[in-house]
Amino acid sequence: MNRRRWFAWRKAAVWFWGFLALLITMDFCSNYARLQRRVRQAGAEAAETREAPGAIALTFDDGPSEVCTPKLLDGLKERGVHASFFLVGQNIDGKEDLVLRMQQEGHLIGNHSQTHMQLTAETVEAACRQIEYTNRKIAAVTGNEPVYVRPPYGSWSEELECMVPMTVVLWNLDPLDWKSQNKDAVVSYVKKHVENGSIILLHDIYESSVEAALELVDSLSEEGYEFVTVEELLIE
Repeated sequence: MNRRRWFAWRKAAVWFWGFLALLITMDFCSNYARLQRRVRQAGAEAAETREAPGAIALTFDDGPSEVCTPKLLDGLKERGVHASFFLVGQNIDGKEDLVLRMQQEGHLIGNHSQTHMQLTAETVEAACRQIEYTNRKIAAVTGNEPVYVRPPYGSWSEELECMVPMTVVLWNLDPLDWKSQNKDAVVSYVKKHVENGSIILLHDIYESSVEAALELVDSLSEEGYEFVTVEELLIE
């Protein structure tokens, strides 16, 4: 093979392999674009079928607290949010104005026993007295006896169910705010586990819980969640 013919063959080979590489690249890009379109379409379809944020309820046990509860009520009022308060009867004494304010600002007021006792550890008669006494205290302030009761520690029984004509409200999201007393830990846990219909258990006797609750209202409202009382949630 002479030199001229060798260069001609080499040029043709370069053009051939270059053209082949171009075809492969074009085919790869076309397939990649189709794949990307499928991924975007699948993501859009998943987003459409994913349940949108709905109603959730903030609930507070063990109050009222003369230090923490006013701050919580101020923050909820500023944000136009209603919550549910399950009051301990002995903590109402001297704080009747806070109970009346809860009612006037549209919050639900429930019963959390007189002394935060484990109701099932007592006789049915003693447990009923705990509930009845707190009901009377709340009614003396608001004019209405509570309809909802949250037994301390979630401890309830069939006997009490028969004896107490009230609706028991428990919870399905507990960040253990009383244990950590850490605002960031509470916020992180709730945001990770919250879903439609969540009944969030908090305590308005800790400043960290009040701060966490108000931060949760701000952030979860932005995500589309609506804060309602447990009564509104149960009716839905």
